[in-house]
Amino acid sequence: MEKAIERQRVLLQHLRPSSSSSSVHGDASSLSASICAAGDSAAYQRSGSFGDDIVIVAAYRTALCKSKRGGFKDTYPDDLLAPVLRALIDKTKINPSEVGDIVVGTVLAPGSQRASECRMAAFYAGFPETVPIRTVNRQCSSGLQAVADVAAAIKAGFYDIGIGAGLESMTVNPMAWEGSVNPKVKSFAQAQNCLLPMGVTSENVAHRFGVTRQEQDQAAVESHRKAAAATAAGRFKDEIIPVATKIVDPKTGDEKPVTIAVDDGIRPSATLSDLAKLKPVFKKDGCTTAGNSSQVSDGAGAVLLMKRSLAMEKGLPILGVFRTFAAVGVDPAIMGVGPAVAIPAAVKAAGLELDDIDLFEINEAFASQFVYCRNKLGLEPEKVNVNGGAMAMGHPLGATGARCVATLLHEMKRRGKDCRFGVISMCIGTGMGAAAVLERGDSVDELSNARKVGTNSLLSKDAR
Repeated sequence: MEKAIERQRVLLQHLRPSSSSSSVHGDASSLSASICAAGDSAAYQRSGSFGDDIVIVAAYRTALCKSKRGGFKDTYPDDLLAPVLRALIDKTKINPSEVGDIVVGTVLAPGSQRASECRMAAFYAGFPETVPIRTVNRQCSSGLQAVADVAAAIKAGFYDIGIGAGLESMTVNPMAWEGSVNPKVKSFAQAQNCLLPMGVTSENVAHRFGVTRQEQDQAAVESHRKAAAATAAGRFKDEIIPVATKIVDPKTGDEKPVTIAVDDGIRPSATLSDLAKLKPVFKKDGCTTAGNSSQVSDGAGAVLLMKRSLAMEKGLPILGVFRTFAAVGVDPAIMGVGPAVAIPAAVKAAGLELDDIDLFEINEAFASQFVYCRNKLGLEPEKVNVNGGAMAMGHPLGATGARCVATLLHEMKRRGKDCRFGVISMCIGTGMGAAAVLERGDSVDELSNARKVGTNSLLSKDAR
């Protein structure tokens, strides 16, 4: 109670005009620690809530493999999820019984079946029956939504430790509509647009906003180039958990044991001339091809979260801080624009500006929407998808968000002090977007985890 009263006092103090604020407790310097260049949402007295930060202490993923013909074509979905869940235990040495909940983002599988598969995977991974698990589906952002749900639950005090994960086997569960469609949909244009094939929405974005075929193909080439370079340099090794599985010969039925530890959709030799030969898939005179779209893939990822104070108590290294999350709605006919709306919302909620963000991990559902969002927000290309994206590595729908968390945080760790804030974002089928702001784990201290500024007597940019 005393802590809550103190926070209210500090807040009221901040709301006073600067000329009179120093009269509170007679301490003019009490405000100086709160001066922040971050913007209108910058947290006041952030040092007071330092230990309450929701932090990520581990984030891992499987390799991403081509659906129906890649390394996981003969792997059960629960056998994809179990290794990354197990890795969280093995690498952090936490007691699995301390985990309050596991939330798994997943999209295509029937809900009750996938929920059972996830529960089975938790048992394979060594979690006791006392640890609950559930699934969440917000289409392509499901993995990120799972992480956000766990962060919110820890913040609310529901439990102390949680896991946000993602899983998709597009080999086992291809994209399809089951059953009939309500005829009422014909009377509602936006509802009808929810049924548009995703590739058609890509064509809509390209046509409406003037994204050329060459721009799209160039983005795809760059994605493959960067992903190939990252793989060759070993930059994914810290985030990928090898999966022991099998490959079945479709002709003979013979099984071969394999260990999959490398994304198998990357084409290092992709060129503009090669991509230019591909025909449009969704529209006769269109520009969306198999080469400038995300790959249909299988994979999984998992992220371990807790409060900073608990992580410090356990002596666990802090990989990142989960700052904010935003989900927004957009026109279903151009669903790919979602990140252009969600990113500013999440960044503003963190009290930051776009220029404050050092790295962006934006899901490349289609080159058209990726290029549009990058250009619309005026992002520097060298900050975006520095290790490639879904056009090269693949987009296992429910797992992508968790994959992006692992990729972003490990890259931020490698870059050290030159990389403080990162953003993850993706568009969402039926017209939505999601984004989250993460902070590098070792970039803060107890005195102030808001950016320091020079001479400035104002509390925030809004005060100018």
